Amino acid sequence: MRKKSDEPTAPSIDWDLAAAAFDEEPDHGLRDPEVRAAWARRLRAWLPERGCDLLDLGCGTGSLSLLAAEQGHRVTGVDLSPAMIDLARAKLAGRDAVFLLGDAAAPPVGEQRFDTLLVRHVLWTLPDPARVLRHWRGLVRPGGRLVLVEGVWGTVAPVGMAADRLTALLAPLTEQARVERLSQDAGLWGGAVTDERYAVVATV
Repeated sequence: MRKKSDEPTAPSIDWDLAAAAFDEEPDHGLRDPEVRAAWARRLRAWLPERGCDLLDLGCGTGSLSLLAAEQGHRVTGVDLSPAMIDLARAKLAGRDAVFLLGDAAAPPVGEQRFDTLLVRHVLWTLPDPARVLRHWRGLVRPGGRLVLVEGVWGTVAPVGMAADRLTALLAPLTEQARVERLSQDAGLWGGAVTDERYAVVATV
C-alpha cells in the first residue's frame, strides 16, 4: 500500500476553461453512436432495472446523466465547475434531472439519500479517498449501490487508482463489490486503450 505522501495527485485543470471542448473526447461527449451505445449497455447492467434516485458526482457536461435519465432514472448531478453545470443543464433540459454546483467529495444534497451513486474518473483526484468513500456510503439508502469507474493512466508517471486499492477501501463499507475490467472494451473509449480502466459496482 502506498503511503499517503506517495499517492499520485491529479493535475491542476481549470474545468471552466476545459468545459467548451470537454465533449470532444469520445468517452466524454458520447457523440459517436457506437460509444454512446457501449456506455448505455454498461449503465443498463450497473444500474437498477427500475427507475431510481441516482446521484452523478463530478457529472461534467452530463453525458452519463443523460443516458441514465433516458433509462428512466431520476438524476441529481453535482460538479464543481459552473460551466460544466450549465452545459449539463442544457443537455438534459426537459428531463427528470437537477444539477447542483458543489464539491463531489461533499455534495450539497442535505439529508437527501439515493439508490445509486455514479462516479466516473473522480475519486482518484480527491484527497483522502477513504474518507470520501465513507461519506458517499452515507448518502446511499440501504440496499443501494456505488458505481465507481476509475483507472490508472500513463506509463512514465502513472496517475489514478488501481482496482485492488479501491476494492480494499470499499471492503469495510460494502456488502459486496465486483470489478469489471473495461480496458478491452474499445467501444467505450472510441478506440483501443492499453492502460487500466475498470468499474467497481458495490452494494451497501
